[in-house]
Amino acid sequence: MSETVATEPKSEETPRRGVVLEPTDPGTSPILIKGPLSRRYLTWYTIVTLAITAVWGATSILLANQVQMLEFGQWFTGADATVDLQQLTLLQQQIDAGTATATADQTRQLELLASFDASRAQSLSIIASIGVVLTMLIQPLVGLASDRTRSRLGRRAPWILFGTLAGAVLLVGVRFAPTIAILGLLWMTAQAILNTASGPLVATVADRMPENRRGTASALGGFGNFFGGVLGGVGAGLLFATVGLDMYFVLAAFVAFAGLMFVIFARDASSKDLAVEKLHWKEFLLGFTVALRSRNFRWVWVARILLTFGYAVSTALALYMMQSYIRPALSVAEASQMAGLLALAGVPFMIIAVLVAGKLSDKLQKRRSFVIFSSALMALSMLIPIISPTLPALFLQAIIGGIAFGTYLPVDQALFIDVLPDQKSAGRDLGVAALGSNLGQALGPALAGAVVAITGAYLGVWIAAFVLVLLAAVAVIPLKGVK
Repeated sequence: MSETVATEPKSEETPRRGVVLEPTDPGTSPILIKGPLSRRYLTWYTIVTLAITAVWGATSILLANQVQMLEFGQWFTGADATVDLQQLTLLQQQIDAGTATATADQTRQLELLASFDASRAQSLSIIASIGVVLTMLIQPLVGLASDRTRSRLGRRAPWILFGTLAGAVLLVGVRFAPTIAILGLLWMTAQAILNTASGPLVATVADRMPENRRGTASALGGFGNFFGGVLGGVGAGLLFATVGLDMYFVLAAFVAFAGLMFVIFARDASSKDLAVEKLHWKEFLLGFTVALRSRNFRWVWVARILLTFGYAVSTALALYMMQSYIRPALSVAEASQMAGLLALAGVPFMIIAVLVAGKLSDKLQKRRSFVIFSSALMALSMLIPIISPTLPALFLQAIIGGIAFGTYLPVDQALFIDVLPDQKSAGRDLGVAALGSNLGQALGPALAGAVVAITGAYLGVWIAAFVLVLLAAVAVIPLKGVK
């Protein structure tokens, strides 16, 4: 690439665009060194990232409520359709404590409550898991396709535009799903389509940012990811009592607006002249197995699966946990509000832990010990709701878990980089590392739902989470040549 100063035609209305490195390879993107174009790109990149992540944060509450509504209509019919779930759960807790006795009709309703509780947990866990699995399968293919896309809008923009606009339409469809099966199908498709925008969006950083500014772009993307999830979760929780499932409309509008504005105002160069080599599928697929042949990489990968698996188990049914596990049980509206606040509780502690752990591990040149410590600390946090099934205990677990997760995140990523078998294939192999996170996130809800369906209670969820996260700490002990 050769450095040029790109300008608009001279006029008072069109200021300088800034310094741009024009590409030497036809069809690739110019590098935005500095100036208005660079700032505009970074602004809209952050906004789109925040919008997509807000969907994930909000739907953790919206989907749980929607599944509950649909399942309630299946189990509580006729005269039972007006039953108060909170009062019925409180009655069950009083009976368990030996302070109340149920009438014949209450006994029948409590039997319905047990079946309803198991059914909603299983339905939500299946819906959450299948969406992640489909995304895992689609993301590598979309990434490959976006590398090879020829269009007037550039390589990535068509995928970002399609993912955000089509994803927004599907979110509106999710709002009106009449059955659990249709809800699952629509959400699975919406999640996969929205992720067709996420991968290409991240790839624009490598396409359009110089090396000395990629850290800044990644930090802004991290900011969008982090606060988008918090904003979506807290917003959906606080507004659910007012707007209910119509929150899907807000999310759809935000995602569609952000995606369209990115394509318009952070416009890329045409990729119509892009040179595309013939694709060899066998070599492409086998390439993903290279890193897993390395002993150290394999152990770190297993540890990440176990930790994200356990973490996902503990968070998958948070809304139902507040309605059916803690004492005293909360109402639907109270649980929705608290679920958003619970997600927020650990945020400040997580941020501090991320900053401290990353710098401290660099200074001490130790990774494995930090991963063991953070995994063990998270496992211990899972014991808190077992010992005390109360709302304050859930908040305490979220805070300690936030510290543990904040310690784990930067050090685990650094550990993966340390154990890469081939630095030249870092992008591909770190993609395999990310697959470990996705796999854990997919397995977690499925196990949580199965535990509740089999045992009829939520205690086993915390026990399973504790065991899995503790095993994550054990899994990195066999590493060789790594501190």
